[in-house]
Amino acid sequence: MSESTIRRFIFEHLDIRGAVVHLGDSWQQMQVDRNYQPTVAQLLGELAAVTALIAGQLKQPGRLTLQLRGNGPIQSLIMDCNEQLQMRGMARSNPVVLPAPVPVLLGADQGGKLMMSLDMPNARQPYQSFVPLEGNSIGEIFEHYLEQSEQQPSRLFVTAGPNAAACLFLQKMPQADNHDPDGWNRISHMASTVKPAELLELDAEALLTRLFHEDTADHGVRVYDPLPVVYHCPEDWDKVRDMVISLGQADAESILEEHGEILIRDDICNREYRFTPDDVAELFAKATGQALH
Repeated sequence: MSESTIRRFIFEHLDIRGAVVHLGDSWQQMQVDRNYQPTVAQLLGELAAVTALIAGQLKQPGRLTLQLRGNGPIQSLIMDCNEQLQMRGMARSNPVVLPAPVPVLLGADQGGKLMMSLDMPNARQPYQSFVPLEGNSIGEIFEHYLEQSEQQPSRLFVTAGPNAAACLFLQKMPQADNHDPDGWNRISHMASTVKPAELLELDAEALLTRLFHEDTADHGVRVYDPLPVVYHCPEDWDKVRDMVISLGQADAESILEEHGEILIRDDICNREYRFTPDDVAELFAKATGQALH
């Protein structure tokens, strides 16, 4: 499996910054036992690359969650990632999803929304924003979102396949026109020639040289050390046990009587937690400080 990294870069004499995201092993692990249809997997992979890009800009501990929700054939794409670039995600869709324009797939004209939540440890509640889905691709949707939220012109090129997901991000900084009035237009135009295969297959240095060979030679581009991105969905039995206890013993025993077990499914990690009657009895005995006989 190929590595998953974010490589930030800056055109030092143009005041234009950017990043190249390449998700290999983390994206492959996220698809294990999911059986996503190709159309669904591609959009989820693209969202994964964008989520890593935005989470990579977190300056303090926190968890970023991005959701695309609507009433189309794909009901939701969900991805979250913390400041350590530990990420996970999932999609919900109809059993059969045929290729179609992204706004149709996501139900953009049927109340489709981009929801962003940022949960910081010291905040009383997460910061949340909801915006309409504007754009004909995942790249355009987030290009529009980033321009609105950061108030700087941005370009975003995103793609995904079965083995990798990737994106190229560019942003014009405030002093760019003072350095070179045509710099942003020139760099944007060159970036627009990028091919999906190049995003997926070339490393950051090779990609930047291929796209911007004149500017990298004339002005220099500083490429920063890679930041590793990992898929992170560990078991959390303590959290699930607390959920069972929060039901109360009477309700828990009622579920056992009806179903023979308590089954809790963690959709985003694609994992099930099962509790037998003996498990539940032991759990409540420990919670109340009683001994089992």
